[in-house]
Amino acid sequence: MSATKIDIFDTTLRDGEQVPGCKLNTKEKIELALALEELGVDIIEAGFPISSPGDFASVEEISKVIKTVRVCGLTRAVEKDIEVAGAALKLAKRPRIHTGIGTSDLHIKAKFRSTREEILVRAAQAVKWARNFVDDVEFYAEDAGRTDNDYLAKVVETVIAAGATVVNIPDTTGYCLPTQYGEKIAYLINNVPNIDKAILSCHCHNDLGLATANSIAGVMNGARQIECTINGIGERAGNTSLEEVVMILKQHKSLNLYTNIKTEQLNPMSRKVAETMRMYVQPNKAIVGSNAFSHSSGIHQDGFLKEALTYEIINPVEVGADSSKIVLTARSGRSALAHRLHKLGYQFNRNDIDVLYQQFLKIADEKKEVEDTDLQEMAKQYQPESVTV
Repeated sequence: MSATKIDIFDTTLRDGEQVPGCKLNTKEKIELALALEELGVDIIEAGFPISSPGDFASVEEISKVIKTVRVCGLTRAVEKDIEVAGAALKLAKRPRIHTGIGTSDLHIKAKFRSTREEILVRAAQAVKWARNFVDDVEFYAEDAGRTDNDYLAKVVETVIAAGATVVNIPDTTGYCLPTQYGEKIAYLINNVPNIDKAILSCHCHNDLGLATANSIAGVMNGARQIECTINGIGERAGNTSLEEVVMILKQHKSLNLYTNIKTEQLNPMSRKVAETMRMYVQPNKAIVGSNAFSHSSGIHQDGFLKEALTYEIINPVEVGADSSKIVLTARSGRSALAHRLHKLGYQFNRNDIDVLYQQFLKIADEKKEVEDTDLQEMAKQYQPESVTV
């Protein structure tokens, strides 16, 4: 059976930019949009056009320069929002309007002071307004994660009938467990009569650290689009991390799912976003963190030096990272010490290493990391006549 394509909807420039202190100007947005196009994403959510003149200009300018990727603008289920988005996207070669409204009882009652019936009408109307400007309309059912499945199915059926081509099922507050989110997608696939006329999309937040797991559960159960950001940046605890979901699908070939992302560009793209948005990546971040391919434990180092696959499931080159690193600490073992000394040009036998290792541990206990200069000094002090450099 041939593999199924999963569309990657990147919202770094919209949801990602909602992080305090990460505001981008139009020039920066254009540069990142062009890099995202080169990376291989399928949709770029360029902004929320009605939110400010600057955001309108950014969406408009990105629409002019992007040649192959869909460019998307976000709106509320408000006619003026949709008109403004249509104007901003007028020059896009493949425009999409992303409109929607809250569907959970909490949102319906507390936020909109409305009823389920009224929300159905407003949802359908928003899609119809959007279809006046573009053929590709995505509808988001905000807080779908906490929306009753029976009612959510009615919403999805209604907006598809109104002309939605994609229906976004957001876990807006990051509340769902992966089993719950996957079951929600499966329920919609099995209970919405016209589901074959649209794509279901996963938009998961990371409030409980489950955004990636939930998105994967979604596509395993029939969703065909994942909405994500570079480095997982976004509102509150962030969005689904693009690099994580892409590499999960690539590593787990048994899922029979794939993306068009050029994975060797993941680390350079991560650095570009981090530098442009002034929001740096935690060292232990999967795939793109500075420690993602570092080994400091003696047991890990020994296994890695014998066979990299013992402790690395991804080749760093595959994701555009620097080579794997053996970091020397007090937890490191003899094999790592011997390996580093050999790389520095020193030739020691096993007995020499046993002696040097005791000296190494003294240094390591005093420092967080033993550097090459420390090793060179240690080697010079140890019987220089037996050393070849």
